[in-house]
Amino acid sequence: MPDDDHMSPGQFRELGGKLLDYIADYREGIADRPVLSRVEPGEVAARLPAGPPLQGDSLAGILEDIDEIVMPGITHWQSPGFFGYYPANSSLPAVLAELLCAGLGVQGMSWVTSPACTELEVRILDWLAEMLGLPDSFRSDSAGGGGVIHGTASEAVLAVMVAARERRKQAEGYAGGELTAYCSAQAHSSVPKAALICGIGTENLRQVEVQEDLAIDPQALESAIEADLAAGRSPFFLCATVGTTSSCAIDSVAELGRLARRYDLWLHVDAAYAGNACVCPEFRSMIEGVELADSFNCNPHKWLLTTFDCSTLWVSDRECFTGALSVTPEYLRSPQGDRGEVIDYRDWQVPLGRRFRSLKLWFVMRWYGVEGLQNFIREQVRLAELFAELLRPDDRFELAAPGRLGLVCFRFVGSDDENRELLEAVNSGGEIFLTHTVIPVGGKEKYVLRFATGSISTREEHVRRAWEIICSAAAGDA
Repeated sequence: MPDDDHMSPGQFRELGGKLLDYIADYREGIADRPVLSRVEPGEVAARLPAGPPLQGDSLAGILEDIDEIVMPGITHWQSPGFFGYYPANSSLPAVLAELLCAGLGVQGMSWVTSPACTELEVRILDWLAEMLGLPDSFRSDSAGGGGVIHGTASEAVLAVMVAARERRKQAEGYAGGELTAYCSAQAHSSVPKAALICGIGTENLRQVEVQEDLAIDPQALESAIEADLAAGRSPFFLCATVGTTSSCAIDSVAELGRLARRYDLWLHVDAAYAGNACVCPEFRSMIEGVELADSFNCNPHKWLLTTFDCSTLWVSDRECFTGALSVTPEYLRSPQGDRGEVIDYRDWQVPLGRRFRSLKLWFVMRWYGVEGLQNFIREQVRLAELFAELLRPDDRFELAAPGRLGLVCFRFVGSDDENRELLEAVNSGGEIFLTHTVIPVGGKEKYVLRFATGSISTREEHVRRAWEIICSAAAGDA
């Protein structure tokens, strides 16, 4: 390739400024865009040429196509009217960090490939463990714990399930019975997917019934474990969910921890969304008993203003964890690694390669500080509570689950079809976006609307406006 086909540092400086202006303009005007994309299936692809470009283009030409082709197909997750899923916040300090990460082009698969990539991550994960109130056993300076940044919570639960499987197979007295794993019936789909991928199979995953508050029933769990033992099976893994996707239900980590110790199960705490709130001491009661866990996961890319992807995982026994995932051909060895002087994060994850993800978490921590992150979480919880307060006096609606953190589950007092129609009417206006789930309400599975605060740009006026839109749709005015 001729050198003049490459972008020079001078061109990058000039065009990079224009791209930053484009992003800043987008964020400034995001509230004026329909939150939910309105394109039909195949519409974006139909606007693209059938074949690749033979000649290069300018940034101006590329941005023109971004406006005309890509933007109509974007659902705007950073919009103040985005109340659909748990947030995927992308603060501008984190955006800058992503730019630096791409600019440095680091491949951080092992310590020697970029020592700063590894050592910054080790320290940042210790900082975050302290911020969340996690036990010292999860810190890198403990007897054997430590943290790592994965791409998603799905990767994390797969990795720890593999480690738990290997621990059980290598345990003294293991008789070779079928391995069985356990989680709540409300647990995330990543748990059965992990069981599929690591060879356990969903037929050996017990999705245990829940109590009225939608948390796992410890008695039903113990009965399931005892039944498997009686049948000659080998229970090995238990996932506690702190903040389920549907309703933010919270399993009792302390109770499940005691059962895990009694039956020698690996206890993993999936706190992908709710765990972030533990930066505020007043919310830490929901992880009481976490010192009994073998692993803990939360996603700063959900609620700690850190651009996707950034999922943090801690383990209390890193030797057991990495032993299950480590494969070291000669070309990946280093003197430092062979001497055990360093962490090679390739042994802490499923893929080999890894980006310098700790940079963006570091930028966010440095920009906001602990107090800034606490203030953000507390304000978003307050906004969810405000929405619930607006809803309670209106007898056309009912709360469908206990309000927790930034999520309110509610429904129109009527049939499931009426709630579907209401959701469609609310979302069709383009100003706000909600999602739905199906959960037990009064002993019967019902269609429920989810209102999740947490978008970086959401303020009180946006919550009040959302309630106006919902009331208008319920009255048939939408």
